[in-house]
Amino acid sequence: MKITIDIDEKYAETQVDIHCRQLDTETEKIIATLRMLNQQLMVSKEEENHLLDVTKIIYVEAVERKTFVYTVEDVYESKLRLYEMEERLCAGHFMRISKSCLVNLRQIKSLRNDVERKIRLTLKNGEQIVVSRQYADEMKKRLGVM
Repeated sequence: MKITIDIDEKYAETQVDIHCRQLDTETEKIIATLRMLNQQLMVSKEEENHLLDVTKIIYVEAVERKTFVYTVEDVYESKLRLYEMEERLCAGHFMRISKSCLVNLRQIKSLRNDVERKIRLTLKNGEQIVVSRQYADEMKKRLGVM
């Protein structure tokens, strides 16, 4: 892969052009990462709405028909259902890890095999969450462990 950067004051805004022979998985990952940089979600906390950059999200969890979005600083609530969050986020660096949880793969510090083929994730903020058996193999593939 060749990367060229042209810095000049004549440009009014930053533009990214991708030239490739074919659209392979590496190129798709680059595109997904670039799209994530500008992606924001509307979330709420204490009856106040916030625009949240998706790159700040550590994980998303559905509890009792409510969807909670966790960052290092705060916990927010989203009006979106978990499957809607999955549709928006999982093209990038997010992955479903259980029936009720999505995790930002970039926020994983370590992983450890747990009982019954589950995986215990330690996130960069120190929290631990469990990947269910159903998603464990896919998790290992996405992280390059398998």
